[in-house]
Order: sequence, then structure tokens, then C-alpha cells
Amino acid sequence: MSDDIHAEDAHAKQVHERFARTAERVAERERERRAELREKVREFVPLTGAERVLDSGAGTGALAFALAPLVREGVAVDIVPELLDLGRTAAAEFPNVTFLEGDATRLPFDPGSFDLACCHRSLHHVARPELAVSELARVTSLGGRVLIVDQIAPADPLAALELDRFERARDPSHTRLLPDVDIRSLLDANGLVLRASRFEQEPRDLDRYLDLAGCEGSARQAALAAAPTQLVASVGWYLAAKPVP
Repeated sequence: MSDDIHAEDAHAKQVHERFARTAERVAERERERRAELREKVREFVPLTGAERVLDSGAGTGALAFALAPLVREGVAVDIVPELLDLGRTAAAEFPNVTFLEGDATRLPFDPGSFDLACCHRSLHHVARPELAVSELARVTSLGGRVLIVDQIAPADPLAALELDRFERARDPSHTRLLPDVDIRSLLDANGLVLRASRFEQEPRDLDRYLDLAGCEGSARQAALAAAPTQLVASVGWYLAAKPVP
């Protein structure tokens, strides 16, 4: 148990170092993609406008800001203060969004606090993603929903291993991409019922992708050597309900 705790602490430091260093780039990327993300969420998630929403592992608030005009209240949680500071600055435009420092695997909320609990492209930065999904389920109200959006691993284990090797070379805070079957299993294990899913193929410019992670020097050379011939990410969207007994 002690070794696990030390490993998680070491990983948390890697996450903080990477995102503190690249916070401005993350914020710029969020602004660039905000309108597109809002339309995707609007199409995928049925909303009444009365929802209280959690964006767990929010970074600078990509999902919280995308949802802000569509819901009553948004709460964005992250462990990196530099990301939260930039999010709070941008939140002047969205007074119904607040930012709190917190760990996605130990959320500082009572059970059933949210109508919709989400994580957006953050599970592959979490040492124990099963805890992050469990926390999303815990803080979701009965009859509420959980939304997970993340890059997913190829079904071929060898291809997944190679892709994770590249992602870690690019960004040491990367843990591993979960395959579709694992995400579905985590939802099921937490009593959540999958209502909808979809998959997008997302071509990426290699140099810009490395720049976003602040990958430079010898690390950049290692990432370039490990990069797939064609860099196309598969991104999965999962919407699950927490049923009323």
C-alpha cells in the first residue's frame, strides 16, 4: 500500500509540473475549441438548463465553459493551481462557473451533489482511473448522468502499448489510454447504465501536439522516434445514467 501511495504522489507531481509549465497553452487550446465542444455536447447530452454540473479534472475549464450557457451551474475541479487561476480569469465571462482545487479521485463533495458529472480528456492523466469514475458516480444524484470523454486505446494490445509509449514520451503525466471495453466495464461496475456512446477520429498535427505538451529537447526527439506513422486519435464519448432504485 505504501508503494502505491508513493507512486501516486510521484505521478501527481508529474501532472503538476507538466500542466503548470503548459497552462497558458492549455488555456489557449480551450478557447479555440470552446464553441465546437459546446455544439458537440449540445448534440450528445439532453439538457433542461436546470442542471448542476461537475467538470472533474477540468484543467482551465473546457467542459465547464462549454456547458455554462446550457446549464444552471458549473463547478470545475482540478489539482493544478496554475490551471485553476487561468480558469478563474476566464470565468468572468461565465458567472455560473466556479473553480475549486481538488483531486478527481477524492472529490470534495457530498454524494448526489450533481445532476451531471463529467470528465473530459483527463482519465489518461489519472494514476487510478477506476477511482475517478467511482467518484463521478458517487457525486451524481439518483436519476442523474455521468459523461466521460477521452481518447481510447486501440483494441489491439500491441498497438495500445506502442501508442502509450509515444504518449508517455510526449508527456510524462500520461498513464495509459483505456480501451472501450474498460470504460464500459468501469461504468457498469459503478452501477451506471450506458445510454449513448459515439466515437470520433481526430487527426493531429504532430509538431503542434508535441508543442501543446511542452515536449522539447531530447524528450521531443524520443517522442518523434516513437510517433505513429499517422497520428489519428480515437476519442470516445460515453453518457451513462445513475438509475433510481
